[in-house]
This record gives sequence, structure tokens and C-alpha cells, in this order.
Amino acid sequence: MKSVKLFLAGLMAMMPALAMAQEAGPAGGMGVMGQVIFFAGFILIFYFLIWRPQSKRAKEHKTLMSGLNKGDEVVTSGGIAGKITKVTDDFIIVEIADNVEIKVQKVAVAAALPKGTLKDI
Repeated sequence: MKSVKLFLAGLMAMMPALAMAQEAGPAGGMGVMGQVIFFAGFILIFYFLIWRPQSKRAKEHKTLMSGLNKGDEVVTSGGIAGKITKVTDDFIIVEIADNVEIKVQKVAVAAALPKGTLKDI
């Protein structure tokens, strides 16, 4: 047991010398130009995978909201399907059953359905 302790103590004493004796790796890292290219690539990936698709969806939703008219069949983001009976600036009145109407914000409309979809349901 004593010999194991002496061996470990000797090994610990030699560690700094062993670390200094190792060969150094390649000097330097990426140059300035490499960093600029890496950063530009990161920005391009961010643009094409996140920002561009999100702005495209926002534009499509804005055109959907501006194109809502009386008689259109819509589905809200909450999953309620109905027929528009009245349109104002920020709200629409949606008839979800006979003589049952609810007031919904325009931004809550998730999709416009083709005419006659509600009769098929």
C-alpha cells in the first residue's frame, strides 16, 4: 500500500514536466478572413432558415386578414370553424351554428376554407 502511495506521489510530481514535454499543436487558429467567412455563413444560415420563412408567413397572414369578406368560411387559431357574418376593422363576427355567433379578432383567423366546406363537416 505504501509503494502505491509513493508511486502516485512520484507521478503527480512529474505531471508538470510531462505536460511541458509534449509537442505544441499547430500555431494559431482561424485567421481574420476565416472568421469573417464563418460569420457571414452564420448570418446566411440564419436568414434562410429563420427570418425569411417567418416574414413570408407573416405576409401571407396579412393578406389573408385583409381579404376576409362576409360569407367566407374560416377556421380560427383555436380550432373554431364558422362563416363570417360581419367584418369590422379589427374584429369579425363568425356564425358557428344556427343563431350562434361569436366575435373574434381578425388576427385569430388561421385559415380561410373553400366555399361549402362547413356543409361537408
